[in-house]
Amino acid sequence: MRLNTYLLQLQPAILCVLLASLSATAAANPWVDAAPQVLSEYLRINTINPPGNEIDGARFIARIFDAHDIDYEIAESAPGRGNIWARLEGGDKPALVLLNHIDVVPADARFWSTEPLSGAIRDGYVWGRGALDMKGLGIVQLQAFLALHASGKRLNRDVIFMATADEEAGGYFGAGWLAKQRPELFEGVGYLLNEGGGGGLYGDEVVFTVEVTQKVPLWIRLTARGNPGHGSAPQIATAVTRLLRAGNRIAETQFEARAIPAVAQMFEGLAPYQDDKLGAQYGNIAGALGDTEFMSYLQLTNPRHHALLRNTCSITRLSGSDKINVVPAEATLELDCRLLPDQEVEAFEAELLTITADTDIDLERLMAFTPAVSPSETPLFQLIAELAAKRHAGSRVVPGVSTGFTDSHFFRDLGITSYGFSPVVVNGSEARGVHGNNERIPVDALKEGVAFQIELLKRFTTRR
Repeated sequence: MRLNTYLLQLQPAILCVLLASLSATAAANPWVDAAPQVLSEYLRINTINPPGNEIDGARFIARIFDAHDIDYEIAESAPGRGNIWARLEGGDKPALVLLNHIDVVPADARFWSTEPLSGAIRDGYVWGRGALDMKGLGIVQLQAFLALHASGKRLNRDVIFMATADEEAGGYFGAGWLAKQRPELFEGVGYLLNEGGGGGLYGDEVVFTVEVTQKVPLWIRLTARGNPGHGSAPQIATAVTRLLRAGNRIAETQFEARAIPAVAQMFEGLAPYQDDKLGAQYGNIAGALGDTEFMSYLQLTNPRHHALLRNTCSITRLSGSDKINVVPAEATLELDCRLLPDQEVEAFEAELLTITADTDIDLERLMAFTPAVSPSETPLFQLIAELAAKRHAGSRVVPGVSTGFTDSHFFRDLGITSYGFSPVVVNGSEARGVHGNNERIPVDALKEGVAFQIELLKRFTTRR
């Protein structure tokens, strides 16, 4: 599609943004200034997963690529499950992928102060489901990618922008599908930047975490069977009562606490930003694991950090009869377990069966990923740390470990050094919008994140 034809089809708001970005005199940095409005438009596209319908988001990005004469491909892994990527070709150094996902999780409008898909810009924020996870970072990457293209600079490596489907449900229709069905896309790729880390405020100080590994998700279904019957005549044991006993045993189990090297390094890096009560323990987290008072306090005040110190299981689903007065013949319980990267899945499943103490309960593995750790001793990690210190005086960058999973594991399995990194700095209350209510991103932080990402890309990928 030619540029003039495309511009006539755009909504007026984004048309103004793109015209500004195409004009050298429109602003000091048009890629930075355009970001809030582009994100606003992107947030209005309904890509809630399920069902996803990411193809609409992919087409939105495609129209922007058309406007900037950038070649791209779109592929649907299933009807409506759209993925899009574009490549800027360069030299022979290992290529860099900018990875982001198009889908977002559901939102309950009753608990929001604005419509979750409004994309409203007010009170210094861009509001909407996905503003932080992860359409906001997607637009940061997109604007930097466009700026790199527009600069005309010779590149020392290929740079690939890739927006995918289905991350919120495991990535099997998105990044995982591409890794399996289009492996040629990742030939020669050495680095990948994705979600999973970012800038946070500790008082007045900025700390960036760069995610290098994550706990391994293990999703499990337990199924119990028993004699069905009428609810008015209680039995000694049923599928439901046996399952409840087994689930209670699991819920009350505290798995062994231990600090793997990547977690210990993360805690040590965060130690200077803790109060006196926690600083010493963070600095020597392996030695603090036996301090029950500290561990209880940590779980109360920072459950995410506590979860990095042991395997965990959360009971998330229970199902039995579909009628209140019928005792079912079968009942199921589903667990979201997250394992430390060095834990063998089969051994953990055997431990769960021992805990349930019921040989008539079956365990079914629904999903499990493989563990992998990316090294932090790389030129890209060092450059992130250098630019963070430059752009945020006194800031610190530490390797991070995520309790949640991202699509990075697909690419670590391919030997690609993959980092979770967002150049956007948010405070604690803003960060709680991820999968929560009133998700929003500060306009100023978004703009600074784009400027940071542009500098990072230019420094890492252009010839000198």
